[in-house]
Amino acid sequence: MSAFHLVAPSGYCINQDAAARAVSRLQQAGHRVDNQQVITRREQRFAGSDAQRLADINDLVQLDATNRIVLAVRGGYGASRLLASIDWAGLARRQQKNPLLICGHSDFTVIQLGLLATGRVITFSGPMLAGNFGAETLDAFTLDHFWRALRNPTLNIEWQSDGPDCDVEGTLWGGNLAMLTSLIGTPWLPEIQDGILVLEDINEHPFRVERMMMQLLHTGILQRQRAIVLGSFSGAAPNDYDAGYSLETMVEYLRSRLSVPLITGLAFGHEPQTVTLPIGARAALSRSGSQYQLTICDHPVLNE
Repeated sequence: MSAFHLVAPSGYCINQDAAARAVSRLQQAGHRVDNQQVITRREQRFAGSDAQRLADINDLVQLDATNRIVLAVRGGYGASRLLASIDWAGLARRQQKNPLLICGHSDFTVIQLGLLATGRVITFSGPMLAGNFGAETLDAFTLDHFWRALRNPTLNIEWQSDGPDCDVEGTLWGGNLAMLTSLIGTPWLPEIQDGILVLEDINEHPFRVERMMMQLLHTGILQRQRAIVLGSFSGAAPNDYDAGYSLETMVEYLRSRLSVPLITGLAFGHEPQTVTLPIGARAALSRSGSQYQLTICDHPVLNE
């Protein structure tokens, strides 16, 4: 079984019951869960002081043991405060010798992209402790895809969607759209040429999603990719003022502006059901009929 090491670089875990349920669930499955004290830590809206949350990340440089899964407790906001003080070089050296399997999403995206930008460190965009492992009912799809990603040197993900033909290869990268957009102009946004960019978000109206996508378009980021894949955009329902404008019409507008294939429908993001993606790994994306297949390799896995 595996050892989980918890980090909380972002918001305070408001749902303490869910976090406790997740720890119990992992332990009952035979896993060890270390650093549990970060769950209850709090300063204002954050999971502890900036110094405490920074230490969660920088202490990973010295974290011992093999087969260690680093799992973010939750997202929220707070990781952006830490970026200038993270020991990026130390973490890159640590990962080259004995890689930790680092997993999270949402606000954690800025740390994941920073690791990729500064040290080509591959991490996993996937479930977190409270929201996923601590759900009242643990989603079987999410759990299966989490262990698939962490155990298989070659990972295959398939889904149904209507979209353009696609047969491309490139670096898989992305994560939360708002957090990725917040890194434009900083040293922590990877400069990926010919990549496969996967994006998701929560509680962003379709026009806000479009506005962020247009920023990526205007900065040339979208045009430099081989394909763009959209995951879930929870809480993005249009209102009466939109008069028919929706996520679907937004996608069609973006497609009219792009020569790069834009594909929707991947179960990835803030929904209970989500795949786990190795961010920074090599990937191939193809379409057969209405089915897309993403094949990913060259990511670290558990040595079991």
